Amino acid sequence: MEKNETKIKSIETYRGAIPLHTPFKTALRTVTVAETIIVKITCADGTAGWGEAPPTHVITGESLASIDYVIHSIFKPLLIGESLQMREKLFQKIESSVVRNTSAKAAVDMALYDCIAKQANLPLYQFIGGVQESIETDYTVSVNTPEEMAQDAKKYIENGFSILKVKVGKDEIATDIKRIQAIRNVIGTDVPIRLDANQGWQAKEAVRAIRLMEELDLGIELIEQPVIAHDLEGLKYVTENTETPIMADESVFSVYDAKRVLDMGAADLINIKLMKTGGIHQAIKIATLAEAFGVKCMVGSMIETKIGITAAAHFAASHPNIAHYDLDAPLMLIGDIANGGISYKNNQIQLGNAAGLGIQTINELYVAEKA
Repeated sequence: MEKNETKIKSIETYRGAIPLHTPFKTALRTVTVAETIIVKITCADGTAGWGEAPPTHVITGESLASIDYVIHSIFKPLLIGESLQMREKLFQKIESSVVRNTSAKAAVDMALYDCIAKQANLPLYQFIGGVQESIETDYTVSVNTPEEMAQDAKKYIENGFSILKVKVGKDEIATDIKRIQAIRNVIGTDVPIRLDANQGWQAKEAVRAIRLMEELDLGIELIEQPVIAHDLEGLKYVTENTETPIMADESVFSVYDAKRVLDMGAADLINIKLMKTGGIHQAIKIATLAEAFGVKCMVGSMIETKIGITAAAHFAASHPNIAHYDLDAPLMLIGDIANGGISYKNNQIQLGNAAGLGIQTINELYVAEKA
């Protein structure tokens, strides 16, 4: 080993599973257990980095088996023996070695960034940028009856959250309107509400629904992904025919997707998720490109554990173009899969001063097996 060079020695994976305390329902799916593949990269000097990838079939197309296969059969042979000091080479290898498989890429990407920041003896958010030391997350209200959603919203506000993200798009628009009205009746008009339709509407009905919400003065801050992901013309139609800011989510996986959305003016905002982008390295490119267009971004997530959300939070706190944060997933779980990492104080996410992600160990209670 050359002086001051640290090489990758091993890549291991583990299967984890943590139940949610309440089923999470959207227009696309219902989740009761957060399943994930945990990645540990160990370097020759003993430095260890952590990452994770949950299977989200309806969005990324990946399963536990496919994620594990790609990590061991494709990334592992490419990365073992490579130097952390040549990090651009590492991330190019990850991106070019296999198409899609973005969650598998993200897990390895964040574990590498964890190792690299630890080598620099800096928290990851400081190593890659350093904009703020804490961020404020919203809390998500799952799709249920209007009455149930109103009570959930009230509980979240009482628990210290000041922004709500409300899931819609699962059934008739009239029902969605009733849901929002019921929530407004119990939380008042001062709390910002974000809507996420998860691709649940057609373009014209989305415009009708949003215009009605505007006429009813429901106070919607923004609306995520009103139409199906591939319908950029429809997304543009909704954006141009409503006053409420429209955010692209599932329509943007790569920097190339982002460029097309931005060139078209198809959305007012972009939601960046590490599991869609393939990790932090590509996420930085999307945030920087959007900044050049004057388009702000949100950092969101899938149903991930504290490992993935810690990486997302560090990225979110590192870039000046990130204006919104949707990183509440660990709060939906009955426990923590990792010791260390971010901490929550009501709606505030504290990043801490530990080097890298600050993840120390994984909790064997929630790790089913070594993959």
